[in-house]
Amino acid sequence: MLRLGVVGWLGTTFGRVTHAQSLATKQASQPQGPPTKFQIACMTLPYSQYPLERALTGIKSAGFKYVAWGMTHREEGGSKDGPMMPAEASPSKAKELGNRCRDLGLTPLMMFSGIYPEHPKGIEILTARILQAEAAGIPQVLTFGHPQGLNRKVWFKRFKQLGPIARDHGVLIVIKQHGETGELTGEIAREIADANIQVNYDAGNVMDYTRGKVNPLDDIKKCAESIRSFCIKDHRMLPVDQDCGPGLGEIDHYRLLHSIAFTGQTMPLCCENISAPKLHPTRPEEVDSLARRAREFLETVIQGLHA
Repeated sequence: MLRLGVVGWLGTTFGRVTHAQSLATKQASQPQGPPTKFQIACMTLPYSQYPLERALTGIKSAGFKYVAWGMTHREEGGSKDGPMMPAEASPSKAKELGNRCRDLGLTPLMMFSGIYPEHPKGIEILTARILQAEAAGIPQVLTFGHPQGLNRKVWFKRFKQLGPIARDHGVLIVIKQHGETGELTGEIAREIADANIQVNYDAGNVMDYTRGKVNPLDDIKKCAESIRSFCIKDHRMLPVDQDCGPGLGEIDHYRLLHSIAFTGQTMPLCCENISAPKLHPTRPEEVDSLARRAREFLETVIQGLHA
């Protein structure tokens, strides 16, 4: 009887502790503000081996309302990839492409700058991209660090110069991890302290470049307040070390998006990688299918977070 009494007492005590911990966890997970307005977009990047027109029609057929501009596409009869929007193209050319997207029912949200900030022409080309984005009605221009390491001093100087230019033209410059962590890009954004220089989070890149040593679910918390968009990309180590589409890797997207699910902000989620590990599409219809799966997965995650 004594033994049963002790066991019963211990069970009751641990039960109270477990309940308290559970309650604390539940309270910590409660919404802290209005829901974030997630905009699920597909980049044209997964369609780079196909003509741009096929990329846009494929993204639309996969059920997307939003698109992000990638870098290159292989047009009909071409033997090599050509730039989707050359850096030297006039703003009017970007406006034409923006209208073309909207005519198909796709709103463009982001465009690649195609240059590292520390490049000798960094200021010149990023300024040109800001003007293109303004003309096309694109709210964000994406740039990123050199995988061999960014030059913090140069970044600070150049973004201090670029911030006011971006603001004057109603465009946000977002910096994503390309060898760095969110902890570092968040630090830099806070140091620059310009509302038009913010963070784009790429969880797949964090996991890939750190070889899994940095957990994106911990890392994102260190820059959450500066995040204004995502390049959606997952990653897994088995059956192959490879970037892949959301939900096909090892990153828990419910946990990933939880910390920014109730900001009240508008937040583009741009699918950069939609591939399935070890599988290589040979037809554009297969890319369409992967794009649709990525969209449906993210919609389910968002519905669950906001329920």
